[in-house]
Amino acid sequence: MPIRREHRFFYPIDWPQLSALIRFERARGCCEGCGRPHGRMVYHLGDGRWWDADVGRWRDGRGRRIRLVSGVDILGHARRTRVVLAAAHRDHDTANNTGANLAAFCQRCHMIHDRPEHRRRRWRTLFRRKALGDLFGGPYA
Repeated sequence: MPIRREHRFFYPIDWPQLSALIRFERARGCCEGCGRPHGRMVYHLGDGRWWDADVGRWRDGRGRRIRLVSGVDILGHARRTRVVLAAAHRDHDTANNTGANLAAFCQRCHMIHDRPEHRRRRWRTLFRRKALGDLFGGPYA
């Protein structure tokens, strides 16, 4: 996941090397949340279920093997996505770069993990815009 320019100074100078160590050596190129492999195109159903081509089975959002009910048209719902792993801070503290605090997540798992933080930032941005609108009589948007 790309780091915003205004947040780059929160990360250590060796972040690219640290991130690569977590993603490719510790996690061996697979998401630690769901097991999706880095750099591959995977078929998924949009709700976390994805096709593991290596073993020829469907997996759920946590990487567990599942069985789909036969007779359901899943090919009409399947989409393809290229998986990209990123290192994430489990406690959202970018100063805490211990191995136990870092995780290798795919896009989906990373967004799910960061959802509360993104919600908090969205609320703060909206609150600021409203406050500026109140102070200067401008629009809220």
